[in-house]
Amino acid sequence: MKQFQIPEFYRSSIISSVKARRRLEDPRKKDFTPTILNFGRLRLLIARHFGFCYGVENAIEIAYRALTENPGKRIFLLSQMIHNPDVNDDLLANGIQFLQDTTGKQLIPFETLSNSDIVLIPAFGTTLEIENRLIAQGIDVKLYNTTCPFVEKVWNRSEKLGENNHTIIIHGKYNHEETRATFSRSTKNGKALILKDLKEAKVLAEYVMGKKSTEDFYIDFAGKYSEGFDVLKDLSKLGVVNQTTMLATETQEITDYLREIMIEKFGLDDIKNHMADTRDTLCYATNDNQSSTHGLLEEPADFGIVVGGYNSSNTTHLVELIEKNYPVFFVRGAGELTSKTEITHFNIHTKVIENTVDFIPSKDCVTVAVTSGASCPDAIMDQVIQRLLEIFEVKESIEQILD
Repeated sequence: MKQFQIPEFYRSSIISSVKARRRLEDPRKKDFTPTILNFGRLRLLIARHFGFCYGVENAIEIAYRALTENPGKRIFLLSQMIHNPDVNDDLLANGIQFLQDTTGKQLIPFETLSNSDIVLIPAFGTTLEIENRLIAQGIDVKLYNTTCPFVEKVWNRSEKLGENNHTIIIHGKYNHEETRATFSRSTKNGKALILKDLKEAKVLAEYVMGKKSTEDFYIDFAGKYSEGFDVLKDLSKLGVVNQTTMLATETQEITDYLREIMIEKFGLDDIKNHMADTRDTLCYATNDNQSSTHGLLEEPADFGIVVGGYNSSNTTHLVELIEKNYPVFFVRGAGELTSKTEITHFNIHTKVIENTVDFIPSKDCVTVAVTSGASCPDAIMDQVIQRLLEIFEVKESIEQILD
């Protein structure tokens, strides 16, 4: 696999050592059981896969290369490079400016740009409308385009689906940058519709089967369908793709459900003409991180800690998986483990930051499961682990335990 040139302060010698050992033991990545580090009073379960993925490292390498190659020039990002505050804050500190926020709200008018400015496309990609506008202003959008290759893979599959007259069903969050970009590119070649979850897929099934009036469709899915969408014509051939940071199992669940609906309506013999096989669009890194989280849950733990940006979709889904088994705290970094008795964390359901007191159970040995999202630097994960060692007053170093 390619080795990316990213700033050393994003890396961690300890985490790198853990990952290197697992790669030696399991080069084919078939073992999703966690790494277990036993310090006596503290027992750590570290997920098999976590942290920066290929797309994130690629984006960071390009961003810092743009800074090195363009001294004195104005450098802009369309929006956040990735959904991690530490990475984005460092880019801002190095002089990069954001043109938009994550919802698409304009922070700096496009009209103020000139053809001598550098504009980076973030890892999520961007819409055709924005890309064409930048090109019209003389800006080279390909020079520092950090779009994840696996996002582009979804776009390419969507193009083929549209050319074959499939309506492209996008499993994603409507306002997420990646989903907006995928929707924009999908509508170039065909009809498209965004579904957030299985619940919305079941509502769609009512229209596929003709059980709800077509007029209601435009209310139920307002703002989520492409221009000129015809309920009577455009629900006879479907293909499901996803926002790559969504739960892969949920994307497959939606696909399987809609396939059964299409079989019910058109019959099994003719299903290939009505439902595309799109399993090849699921992101390997998202799959690995989520499979590793399932592997983590095979071991009993007292609580879990998930590290990452609060607006990170893939990290949020890791929290959702863990909270089904035991308490989990979603933190940005080590600073939120404020004391031996208190932790500050983000509640993904209420969208507010909370403080929990006495979060560590009173017992001789406490087991803590730890993982992080695909946009979280290993150095941040390492700091959280080191903070846990401080809280539990561990004498041994991680290196000693590894040895």
